[in-house]
Amino acid sequence: MRYRTFGKTGIKISALGFGCMRFPMIKIGERDVVDEDKVVEMIHRAYALGINYYDSAYFYCGGLSEAALGKALKGFRHKVVVSTKSPGHLLKKLGDFRRILEEQLQRLGTDFIDFYHFHGIGYDRFHEIDKLTNWKNEAFRAREEGLIKHISFSFHDRPENMIKLIDLGLFTSVLSQYNAIDRNNEASIAYAKAAGLGTVVMGPLGGGRVSGLPADVAARLGVQVKSSAELALRFVFANPHIDCAISGMENLAMLEENAAVASRGDPLSPAEVNAVNDMMAENAKLAQLYCTGCGYCMPCPEQVNIPHTFKMMNIYKIYGIQEYARAGYADIGVNQWIPGKRADACTACGLCETKCPQKLPIRQQLKESHQALARHSAASGT
Repeated sequence: MRYRTFGKTGIKISALGFGCMRFPMIKIGERDVVDEDKVVEMIHRAYALGINYYDSAYFYCGGLSEAALGKALKGFRHKVVVSTKSPGHLLKKLGDFRRILEEQLQRLGTDFIDFYHFHGIGYDRFHEIDKLTNWKNEAFRAREEGLIKHISFSFHDRPENMIKLIDLGLFTSVLSQYNAIDRNNEASIAYAKAAGLGTVVMGPLGGGRVSGLPADVAARLGVQVKSSAELALRFVFANPHIDCAISGMENLAMLEENAAVASRGDPLSPAEVNAVNDMMAENAKLAQLYCTGCGYCMPCPEQVNIPHTFKMMNIYKIYGIQEYARAGYADIGVNQWIPGKRADACTACGLCETKCPQKLPIRQQLKESHQALARHSAASGT
């Protein structure tokens, strides 16, 4: 396993981190619970492979991820780095931050958390929650008491707002989205690195998007890889501003493959990175024929999330990654960061088309998108 110095902390962390959002689940009675035996096996194997960064959150796996991780780390907890997150959407008043932090410490079976993140914040939302809960000062106090070692943030906002959060001077590290398809945070990650923050990226495989690229992509690019997942990881590892990429590995086979890539000393060469970038830029141009994602069509009076619907349709049509596109479409109104309704809520009022700078036939394209993407929604019952 290769290691990188994590910001100004002096900690050496593994290039590959273990994301604990997709632990294997089993059904016991009517409940879906974490398969703890498999998790213990996977975490022990990850540790043996040299992975020392483990990232969870309060509500991952139906709120069961932290306890499963804590159980799996027994015996070597103090030899690894544990990251988890404060669920801002659950904090309503003073004292909520500390109450939930203490619950998380108990779940994890530890007396401290190495990197404690304000979860999924944007710049405005960070300050809104702080006014309600005083969570910034609560975090400082917890750090003084040794309950958390470092204050961090995970990010789901516009790239320019990541820079504004970094400039507050409060944080040791940042966790943000980055992969070969979604490079929106690339400049902000470089800014974070220059400011001395540790940089971790989630979704290096795009939640399955990049690893689901058609099999001939690497061959067309002239890159020698065994899989598109390897191509995606090597692309991320080639970025010198990224300290660690966390992957939500669901089984031992995924773990072994990703760890093998992270242990190699050959990320994509500059020429290969450029080839991937050129291909993605060309695909992005094709995608813009369908929708540029400007958002001028919003708000929709029926709350249809038009930009996200078309984003998933672009992934479906242009990149050919169909299962991810369908899953992403099913997330509308279910995932807290993807609000609104799916395209079948459209009443064909046409208001969106009067605001679209490209004069796209949005009503017709919404119908097409729902027909292509809704099968996953029906299959999942969501």
